[in-house]
Amino acid sequence: MNLFDEITQRGLIENTTSEELAEKINAGGLTFYVGFDPTGDSLHVGHFAILNLMRLLQKGGHNPIGVMGGGTGMIGDPGGRSKERNLLTQDQIEHNIDGIRKQLARFLDFKEGNKATLVNNYEWLSALTLIDFLRDIGKFFSVSTMIGRDSVKSRLDREGEGISYTEFSYMLLQAYDFYKLSEDYQCTLQIGGSDQWGNIVSGIDLTRRINNKQLYGITMPLITKADGNKFGKSESGAIFLAAEKTSPYEFYQFFLRQADEDVIRFLKVFTELSLEEIAEFEVSVKTEPHKRIAQKKLAEEVTRSVHGEEALEKVARASRVLFGEKIEKLDDQVISEIFKDVPSLKKEMETLKNGYSLIEALVETQACKSNGQARKLIQSGGAYVNNEPQKDIDYKLTTSDLASPSFLILRSGKKNYKLIHVQS
Repeated sequence: MNLFDEITQRGLIENTTSEELAEKINAGGLTFYVGFDPTGDSLHVGHFAILNLMRLLQKGGHNPIGVMGGGTGMIGDPGGRSKERNLLTQDQIEHNIDGIRKQLARFLDFKEGNKATLVNNYEWLSALTLIDFLRDIGKFFSVSTMIGRDSVKSRLDREGEGISYTEFSYMLLQAYDFYKLSEDYQCTLQIGGSDQWGNIVSGIDLTRRINNKQLYGITMPLITKADGNKFGKSESGAIFLAAEKTSPYEFYQFFLRQADEDVIRFLKVFTELSLEEIAEFEVSVKTEPHKRIAQKKLAEEVTRSVHGEEALEKVARASRVLFGEKIEKLDDQVISEIFKDVPSLKKEMETLKNGYSLIEALVETQACKSNGQARKLIQSGGAYVNNEPQKDIDYKLTTSDLASPSFLILRSGKKNYKLIHVQS
């Protein structure tokens, strides 16, 4: 299968500006760009599809440019927004760009062959003077056409909202980006979300008018779930790529919880697995849905891409804890997240150093109502320390029983967990 057909079948393309683009993508050697709006210091899973497309295109022989919107980020894109955004300071934008830059390095190769490039459009936008820009660039734009763009029209049609001249001018700046990249980096293709169609077409039109050069554009569909809701949100809010904002465990669990109706489509748009491999997982969804094999593979692939192999190993082991695997070598944060809804008992570290009776612990955590009930539970094999059965009624918990630096987990029966939080 050729590259264009593959990315189309993966659901990564909604529209293209030219039919000849397919042939150019299959031939390799294009330089393309994707812009990133630095309104925060981390991308979120809503960006995942476009990152995967960039990665697939680079491996297919194309040269990616990540454009950090240091200049346009000071203006604000009206697309997809119902009201004016708060403008950021230059220091805030620089901080955000640094965070995004580190995340892109996990997806793209910046070292060899058709290596990726990162640029900041503040470099050329800040050098423009107002008079020169209006004279040399603004003259190519029709106000009536700009008003007709969906990103602007939706704001104008919303009673009481409107749009400032600041955000109205965003289209000119992004169009100038495409022109500038075509001149300085021989970039001929821009990729963006479906809401970027108007901005992409404006850049193509501007470049054609200035130097008669042919540029191209691709838009990607908005990723939604089967119920029609936008992908990328959980009960606690957006799912970020930064571990400080969304922990690797929470990130893994988010993908693990995806519905059967969505998981195959998400494997196509978020991973590099071949379409043949994904077809096999589709069979498992139909024949063995209870095993959630496809969801586990999805969670593994995206967690590895974002957080690395070591983090994946840790969170996968943490997930198996809930199915009875021995609890060991986990950190406090992961333990806290696994058992966030489990009742906890606080004890001093000195208590464990002196030996803490398992019977006493079962009663104090309210896993058992009395010493007699705790004794019977232990004798029957129903008491577990860190998911390991303990049948010794005289057993004393010590620091060697800690599952992490500060936690120890008791279990009675199959799923009745109690957490002991040990404090120094």
